[in-house]
Amino acid sequence: MPALSAFPRTALVLGLVWQAAVWAFSPPRYILPAPLDVAAALLRQWRYLADHALVTMGEIAAGFVAGTALGITTALAVAASPRLARLVWPMVLVLQAFPVFVIAPLLVLWFGFGMASKVVMTTLIIFFPVASAFADGLRRIPSEVLDAVALTHSTRWQTLRYIKAPLAMPSLVSGLRVAAPLAPLGAVIGEWVGASAGLGFVMVQANARMQTDTVFAAMAILAALTLALRAAVDAFAPRLAPWAYEK
Repeated sequence: MPALSAFPRTALVLGLVWQAAVWAFSPPRYILPAPLDVAAALLRQWRYLADHALVTMGEIAAGFVAGTALGITTALAVAASPRLARLVWPMVLVLQAFPVFVIAPLLVLWFGFGMASKVVMTTLIIFFPVASAFADGLRRIPSEVLDAVALTHSTRWQTLRYIKAPLAMPSLVSGLRVAAPLAPLGAVIGEWVGASAGLGFVMVQANARMQTDTVFAAMAILAALTLALRAAVDAFAPRLAPWAYEK
């Protein structure tokens, strides 16, 4: 996890540059607050921000689990049936072609302003990288391995379960690593469109009141949640593909 381990130093450098720019140019606080102002907002409103962060965390966790499960199931299904793959993948690609800002209002209309629409949005965003990466791994099994398996007279299901799926686990891990930073995006976009709680809701309300320090404070918490989710995926990766994990 070299990128994550270097984050504290990167954040410190960016914070110092940010603070220096504020001192040098003195922009109005409602345009660009100083890092110290953002830190003060975090301390001043920590309970309020924590309550809304818990809502967003729940949406992210539920959407990530649902999107991962749906992606894995779809990849296994299309690997087991090439005919199904020709039917399913065009529909998946069409769904991914629509911008998330187009889909989000429809999801809020269909599933309401509560948690359900945000979970569905996160699920849709997580689904594609997981399904695509895992399906690609299932397709790229070396032909010599499949030729050797054919000599054992294994069924298609046995080959998929005991040979293809385990060998494709590194690809699934790659898909999860790509999907992890996208999960908060789905939840927050859903909250921007319509919600009564969550960090996205906080950002919209604070921005309307020109409380830019609160907006940045919510963004900082969202960044921390994103890094935590990516770290959790990296920590879980050795269990999914221990033979391919590089220490």
